Amino acid sequence: MIDLHTHTFFSDGELIPSELVRRAEAIGYTAIAITDHADTSNFDFLISRIVKVCGVINNRKGIRAIPGIEITHVHPENIFEIAAESRKLGAKIIVVHGETITEPVMPGTNRKALESDIDILAHPGLISDDDVKLAVEKNICLEITARKGHSITNGHVSALAKKHGAKMVINTDAHSPSDLITLDTARKILLGAGLTETDCNEIFLNSAEIVKRLF
Repeated sequence: MIDLHTHTFFSDGELIPSELVRRAEAIGYTAIAITDHADTSNFDFLISRIVKVCGVINNRKGIRAIPGIEITHVHPENIFEIAAESRKLGAKIIVVHGETITEPVMPGTNRKALESDIDILAHPGLISDDDVKLAVEKNICLEITARKGHSITNGHVSALAKKHGAKMVINTDAHSPSDLITLDTARKILLGAGLTETDCNEIFLNSAEIVKRLF
């Protein structure tokens, strides 16, 4: 299992990064990105600490830990700048908290995120055809999520992604160790979103290719 969207106690998760990574490794993860929630108040603080701990973890053989960030509830006009600065500070995976229907995310967030230097648009809700086409153009992955609530629109996201040829990844958006999932559970979530076994394999490969590019 490769998971490119998780949280620690640096934002609203339960665990310190090292324990989250160890628990993931224990259930079969091969790579995990730590992408705590960030806005203009804390992104520089978070990235420096996440980069440090991931470096320590990656000095040994085993699971790969990837430093990242999730730009969350930021005004759409500020996403581009925060993404660019986060990349300079060492964030290898940049996620934007998309327009999930379970939170009052500001309209226009999906679009501005896709116009920025990011890797994944998380739980993009009722994303439009035009925004999916932009994701294809920018080679940005759309997230199929295992997280309750955000997952309500997985079927919509997967259908438009297949229609336009957008890349997808599956992530947990984990906030606690119980949110981590096995590869078998990930496959079931994807099938439940209306995808095929072939689609599942392609999605797993998308995540693997991202990790391969980073290491």
